[in-house]
Parts: sequence; structure tokens; C-alpha cells
Amino acid sequence: MATILVADDDANIRELVCLFLRNDGFTTVEAVDGKQALDLYRQAPVDLVVLDIMMPVMDGWALCKELRRLNADLPLLMLTARGETWEKVKGFELGSDDYLTKPFDPLELTARVKALLKRYKIGSTHLIQFGNVTLDRQSYKVIVGEESLTLPLKEFELLYKLAGTPGQVYTREQLIDQIWGLDYSGDDRTVDVHIKRLRERFAAISDFQIETVRGLGYRLEATHD
Repeated sequence: MATILVADDDANIRELVCLFLRNDGFTTVEAVDGKQALDLYRQAPVDLVVLDIMMPVMDGWALCKELRRLNADLPLLMLTARGETWEKVKGFELGSDDYLTKPFDPLELTARVKALLKRYKIGSTHLIQFGNVTLDRQSYKVIVGEESLTLPLKEFELLYKLAGTPGQVYTREQLIDQIWGLDYSGDDRTVDVHIKRLRERFAAISDFQIETVRGLGYRLEATHD
């Protein structure tokens, strides 16, 4: 099973989180602050990190940014006692994959950990299947049922990004950086234009929808199991 690094300065929270994760078969590693977490990760890379925002020495913001620099594909789940929208946005912009506000149900946390690990496994392959849609990044083909579609490159990359981690919210800034590149100088509203085109193309033929998460960004959700 996967190894989970839990970084939180609250010993009770660490104990609770690790207990539930171990009960589900995960191996856990504990850190009391961001610096120790980073040191542990460098010594023996883990499969996922659960990190608190408010920690001494190095807080969760700095830890998230550094972990994302070291590994662009490492699943990150942020914990915090706060729930303001701006904090969620900041977490997503720094590279967090999911966000859970304290107090939380430990069963929900373990469920989110499992979901993130599943998303990462899907996202690390070239082939993504969801509902009646298949995306092949090696050939850039889109198959919907028996029909083959050809998309403009940026539309394909955008759909592939959203579909690789269904349910995950991406901000416009994240999508611009990851698809158009850090040196892109155009209007970030180009994301909205491409999302609109994708919605129009797939509205009547697919089992998914691209949802707008007000104040945050976009996510892809399946409409059928």
C-alpha cells in the first residue's frame, strides 16, 4: 500500500489521521512542521502528503510550493482550521490537489486520500477513459462511443488535464501555466473560451460535464456511473 506523509504541528491531529490511515492499510510517516516534512520527503519519497497550513518553521504554503517544485505529480491534501475561499484559491494556485477544513471526519479524509491516489494513477498514464469517452495523449485522439473526434491541441490538453483528475478544481491561473505555459502573455479569459467550446462539442454526446466552481475555477464531473 501507499506511504502517506502527515505534516501537522498538532500531535492529536497527527495521531488521529495516522490511526485511520493505518487502519485502511496505509503506511504513515509523521512530521511536526514543514521543514521536517521536506527533509523526510527528500530522504524517502512518499506517495501522498497530508499537510496542515498553519505550522511553525515552514508553513503549509511554503511546503506545498516546494513539494510541487520537486515533484509536479505528487498528490497533496491540505488541512486547515480555516475555510475562507481565498485560502482555497491560494492552496490550489500553489499546487494543492484537495482541501479539507478542520474539524473533519477522518473517514472523509481517508476517502479523499484514496481518491487522490486513484487520480494520480490515472493521470500518470497516456490513456484516460471516463464514461463513453477515451482520450489518447500519444495520438491525440478522442473517441466518443464509436465516433472519433479531432480537437485543436489546446482544447485536447485542457480536456485531458481536467479528465485526468475528475472532481479536482483548477483555477484559470493553473490551467494557463500548465497548458499555455508560464510565458503566456494573453488574457486568462482564453480558458473560458476553450471551456465554452468543449462544452458545446460534448454537450449531447458525452457522459461528463465541465462545471464552473464559483470563485475558484473549473472541474470535470461524470454525469453517469
